[in-house]
Amino acid sequence: MQSSLFTLPVVEQLSPFCSLRQQGELTLLIIEHPGFRAAFSLQGGQLIAWQPVNQPAVIWLSDRTEFSQGKAIRGGIPICWPWFGPAGKPSHGFARTSEWQLGDCQESTQQVEVSMQLTHSAQTHALWPHDFDLTLAAVLSGESCQITLRIAGNVESTAALHSYFNVGDSETVRVSGLGDRYIDKVKGNALGSQQGEQTYHGEVDRIFTHPTAESILKDPQLKRAIKIQHQGYSDVVTWNPGAALSQSMADMSDEGYKTMVCVETARIGQPFITTDTSPAELTVTITPQPF
Repeated sequence: MQSSLFTLPVVEQLSPFCSLRQQGELTLLIIEHPGFRAAFSLQGGQLIAWQPVNQPAVIWLSDRTEFSQGKAIRGGIPICWPWFGPAGKPSHGFARTSEWQLGDCQESTQQVEVSMQLTHSAQTHALWPHDFDLTLAAVLSGESCQITLRIAGNVESTAALHSYFNVGDSETVRVSGLGDRYIDKVKGNALGSQQGEQTYHGEVDRIFTHPTAESILKDPQLKRAIKIQHQGYSDVVTWNPGAALSQSMADMSDEGYKTMVCVETARIGQPFITTDTSPAELTVTITPQPF
């Protein structure tokens, strides 16, 4: 799926490296830089591909996701806001299915910087009666990818940067830096604890409540480690649907769970409380390294 994004016809060439293209009902920003290639959906302000040159894709995208208006994209880095999970409808908030406005797309030989905006509207007020302004700021290069969500408005909200990572085999992946305490959503929000690294065997859906500022995803199949740095967070969420749930999901192939895991930078247990003059930020920085 990701490779086909870069063969879509160009609708508008914005700059030497950046162009707008169409996939299904959605407008995509495609970046083809000498050091990497990447793609964003303007629906959701969502990174859906990032691949440094001569490396496997870092970000995972389902080959069965629908590119339909109002339908969440399965994969990439969805922006969950103004709530995480089933705290309201739609699940994980409306930011990931709303149309964002493309701002700047600045490029150099080293990197590309992208910004997008989402503000309140009659549609958002029908779901959540508050005024707000969101900004997505992304800095991408051949070495790292940084995504920042900036929240302004007199609101209380929870959020997550729901990062899906492409892996060789989910059952061989290990993740460190998560801390030892978590809420187990598979077991009805029971409290759990672990020692050492987390693995993904069967369905995994955990909110780690005392994580460190850096998670390391070790992938022996692809021979790499992915450093995931969190800023503005209170929690880190890990997720993999496992075989049974994957087979029940229309937007994921039956064995899709084998090639992805989620390690999510989140603000759940300690909601953001912001004003127009005191915004908040949630940031993830992703750096792949040899392993």
